[in-house]
Amino acid sequence: QVQLVESGGGWVQPGGSLRLSCVASGDTLSLTSMTWNRQAPGKERELVAIITTATNTTYYVDAVKGRFTISRDDAGNTAYLQMNSLQPEDTAVYYCNAVHRLTGEEYWGQGTQVTVSS
Repeated sequence: QVQLVESGGGWVQPGGSLRLSCVASGDTLSLTSMTWNRQAPGKERELVAIITTATNTTYYVDAVKGRFTISRDDAGNTAYLQMNSLQPEDTAVYYCNAVHRLTGEEYWGQGTQVTVSS
């Protein structure tokens, strides 16, 4: 089992920055990837960024490329999402997700609210 806890959300003006954190506990060695996802009001949850645990390979959706950066700490238990040049369309609840290496089981955090407005 793996538990994920996100933090770092809040309110920011357009053009501002936030850094989200996702702390994983439990059987973290079993994870193959960690991702950040978001769900805006009235919309479906969507993938934002992926980082693999073996090689730290990253992937971003087009909407955040060049603005967001996903990373992990040296211990591999914490994933970060550095968000720069935030825009109102980035307003959403941001969720951390991790995938079990062998079973494909997915784990989700409780989410953290990000609001971008003037």
